Amino acid sequence: MRAVIWLVLLFVAAVVAAITLGANDGLVSLYWRGWRMDLSLNLFLLALLAGGAVVVSALQALRALTRLPQRAREWRALRRERAVQAALRQALAEFLAARYTRAQKAAQRALALRDSTPEGGELELAQLSHLLAAASAHRLQNRAERDEQLRQALALRRGTGVPRPGDDAALLLSAEWALDDRDAAQALALLSELPPGTARRTQALRLRLQAQRLANQPLQALPTARLLAKHQGFSKLAAQGLLRSLAFQALEQAHDMDQLEQVWQSFDPADRRDPFVAARAAQHAAALGAHGDARGWLRPLWEQMSELSADEREQIALALLHALPGLGADWLPRLESALQAYAQEPAVVAAAGAAFAERQLWGKARRPLEQSARDARLAPAARRRAWRTLAQLAREEGDEPRAHQCNELAAALD
Repeated sequence: MRAVIWLVLLFVAAVVAAITLGANDGLVSLYWRGWRMDLSLNLFLLALLAGGAVVVSALQALRALTRLPQRAREWRALRRERAVQAALRQALAEFLAARYTRAQKAAQRALALRDSTPEGGELELAQLSHLLAAASAHRLQNRAERDEQLRQALALRRGTGVPRPGDDAALLLSAEWALDDRDAAQALALLSELPPGTARRTQALRLRLQAQRLANQPLQALPTARLLAKHQGFSKLAAQGLLRSLAFQALEQAHDMDQLEQVWQSFDPADRRDPFVAARAAQHAAALGAHGDARGWLRPLWEQMSELSADEREQIALALLHALPGLGADWLPRLESALQAYAQEPAVVAAAGAAFAERQLWGKARRPLEQSARDARLAPAARRRAWRTLAQLAREEGDEPRAHQCNELAAALD
């Protein structure tokens, strides 16, 4: 098709030339030292065009001749670069095939070819070669070689102000390997050097979370885990379990009430609304003697019992059992309404009965205490407490045999 088009254009040019030049009778006279030469205008124009073409061709030939050394250098550099890329591809293939010794040798060969180039070659190729060599050395547990290759890769990163993808790869791999070595401080230091955009990537957040958990920093790990959950780095159920475990760990690190209060206030509002987290915090506060604070953390959730699941209501009720000393009369309406609404849930019944007993409302306390003491679904510790409270009630009534029997039933649950 292209040949046909050129043939048609040639015919068109011939027709145009015949029309325009066929009737041209002009002459061109050239004078030189008494000599005169007459030429037709058509011949002069053709000669002028041919001369221009010859001059342009001569200039291009001269330029090509003068550029021959530069082109030779470029050709040799291109050959070396292709050899470097071939060695790098081989190193990557060997690494993915789990032949780490061969991969390391191929990466080092790529580096040697790159160093033999006078221009030095691309920095990115050298950086990738160092990273592949370091990754292979890490798989071979050659930490000295791995650290040396990483040092050279990071030195190339700092050698120029132009950001490259290999820069982020070097830092992420360094942090990952630091975690493999159980060096959380080094991993966090490397992750802190990442640009803001890279630091928000899922892999960077995963590494940061692992480093913070390894460094026993649950409070710092909570925002990271929440950000990962927002980016769908975990399933919803796994994210909820992880956030709860981190919150539990942070609460366990508090050794007095001031520390516990600081931890509680540092939690995200979503964490404070979690019944499992609030229950664990209340139990810890009650163990430290701050029963009023424990009840204060449970109160918002107790007032929303209808919005909670059965497991969540159980956690809140069991936590209230630990925070009963000093219970005020303002809790009685809440307890009575909960007892009426959830009379079949043993934890709620046990909490209500123990609360009535704490207020010395023995008449109201007897039935829920007996019900919870005999309910096998209830935790042994709560059942034991119900039996002991019933023993106390029997003593108040002067029934020592009954009190002794309740204490025996409580002891049987140990």
